[in-house]
Amino acid sequence: MVPDAVIALGVFVTMVLFSAAAFDPAWAHFVLGTVMCAALVFRRVRPIESFGVLVAAGLVQWATGLQLTPYDVALLLGLYAVSAYGPRWASRAGLAAGFLGVVLGTMRYVPSIEESAEAFVASAIGLSATVIGAWAMGDVRRTRQAYVAELVERAHQAERERDQRAQLAAAEERSRIAREMHDVVAHNLSVIVVQADGGRYAGDHDPQAALDALKTIGDTGRGALAEMRRLLGVLRTADGDDDGSVRPQPGLGTLPELVTSVRQAGLPVELDVAGPPRPLPPGPSLAVYRVIQEALTNALKHAGPAARAKVALVFGTDRLTAEVSDDGRGAAAASDGLGQGLVGMRERMTMYGGTVTAGPSSGGGWRVDLDLPYGEGK
Repeated sequence: MVPDAVIALGVFVTMVLFSAAAFDPAWAHFVLGTVMCAALVFRRVRPIESFGVLVAAGLVQWATGLQLTPYDVALLLGLYAVSAYGPRWASRAGLAAGFLGVVLGTMRYVPSIEESAEAFVASAIGLSATVIGAWAMGDVRRTRQAYVAELVERAHQAERERDQRAQLAAAEERSRIAREMHDVVAHNLSVIVVQADGGRYAGDHDPQAALDALKTIGDTGRGALAEMRRLLGVLRTADGDDDGSVRPQPGLGTLPELVTSVRQAGLPVELDVAGPPRPLPPGPSLAVYRVIQEALTNALKHAGPAARAKVALVFGTDRLTAEVSDDGRGAAAASDGLGQGLVGMRERMTMYGGTVTAGPSSGGGWRVDLDLPYGEGK
């Protein structure tokens, strides 16, 4: 309101105080000019009410026969304001009021068409152009304000979308790390627990078996620490003598090492590969590895002491299929009730367009089937 108050004060000083005395009656022009200038103070915050007061003052001026004075420019300022800051309907109503003022002003203050047709037409055109000009400038400002507001809203929307993408990426990364942590910890701890139990029972009768179990526990623990370090290496910058490089994650190429570690843990595992091996991208290769690792870990924990397991990989023409089965307890096996392993398997395969099914085998034991199209993993 401060800029509008300054404008209104300027109009009051230059056009009311100095010109009111030149017209008769001076007091009427002074009061009318003061009302108009006061209305200009609110032309932005209350454009409709402000222009309504100006129009009312103009009608009073016309009805009482008061002469046109310089302070009548306030009507054009009010028309500009209602066009720029008021709603669309008020802008159109203001333009209509402006044309009404042109008609009334031409009829009252311009020589009649019988006296001077040229003067009448010229005055009507001039007043109409002035009204249209004031209204058009306000409408241009309205359009510009709307355009700027749209740009600002787009910028804010872009910022919100950027923040949402960052949050989704962070959540996806946390989920990925959680799956990796679960697979690494569950598998290696299962091997350690099995070896520790076996070493404890063998210690009294076969010290060498106990020593072998301890060696397997140590190797498994060191392997787990190395894999955890590789997994978490992307989250921090290595220091000291470490060069900061991140070693590759396990994949199909490291399946024989996984099978060997499970055999050392006490579960006989047979690995069978059919078809010409086909290299997979790192992501799908890691996903297949983790699914097989989780299936063998579950077999190691739940299949029973005399169970055997088998891993069958089939490299087809358009897809890779895998079957991890055991002849253990199957559906009768005790479960920890968490169910995170199967959920992680399905999430991994769904990410690359594959599927995982798990359930008891018809002949006993448990079976996990994996199906991964090649095209989805590229």
